[in-house]
Amino acid sequence: MDFENIIVTTENGIGQITINRPSKLNALNVATIQELHNAFESLDASPDVRVIIITGEGEKAFVAGADISEFASFTVEEGAQLAAQGQELLFDFVENLKTPVIAAVNGFALGGGLELAMACHFRIASDNAKMGLPEVSLGVIPGYGGTQRLPQLIGKGRAMEMIMTAGMISAEEAFRAGLVNHVVPQAELLDFTKGIATRIMRNSPYAIGRAIKAVNANFKDGVNGYETEIRNFGKCFGTEDFKEGTTAFLEKRKAEFTGK
Repeated sequence: MDFENIIVTTENGIGQITINRPSKLNALNVATIQELHNAFESLDASPDVRVIIITGEGEKAFVAGADISEFASFTVEEGAQLAAQGQELLFDFVENLKTPVIAAVNGFALGGGLELAMACHFRIASDNAKMGLPEVSLGVIPGYGGTQRLPQLIGKGRAMEMIMTAGMISAEEAFRAGLVNHVVPQAELLDFTKGIATRIMRNSPYAIGRAIKAVNANFKDGVNGYETEIRNFGKCFGTEDFKEGTTAFLEKRKAEFTGK
């Protein structure tokens, strides 16, 4: 599959998506959002891909926001449609993938860039990363899930301050707030992230996909997370991965999971 704005590679069970618009600090436009959707959909469907890593090209930016020139003249209806389509096509889509998605935040993650990172299952940042939701400084609010996911990750008060001040926080501040799991030197970011991906790949892909569903259920209105956990726990018992995992444990050997 050929792309104009992203680079997709696969190696040793890891799919990597690199947003490749360095002249625009990897800003998200409509075309890039569509390409990202297509890439995530393809990697999630591949039995050879166990973990997906997303990062930005260059040393300056993961994604430095959305491409403002595309929507500066939008009407009320067009603005609402932009947010709805983006959330469905990319941000909610990524959050609900069965394949684990790790954001390797290699620089500025602002606006839609931070929203994309937050849609991933967890985040690792380089020590030069800066994060923020500056939308109110443009007379608008975050529209790709930022007002919902940021409070879930760091708490309501901290999220309110970040959104209302439109300020940026450092990688270390993001780590202390729980927004990122690890902070590493930029030169080590991808190797460190791939190391965690390798640890994930030792485990059952089927069970991981069900765990993602159960964890996400806790944050959805009208969904009982405990019931979702019970249902998905039960489904695991009918899989080859469960039989292999329990047998390997009893036989004191390493399990070889297939995701079935």
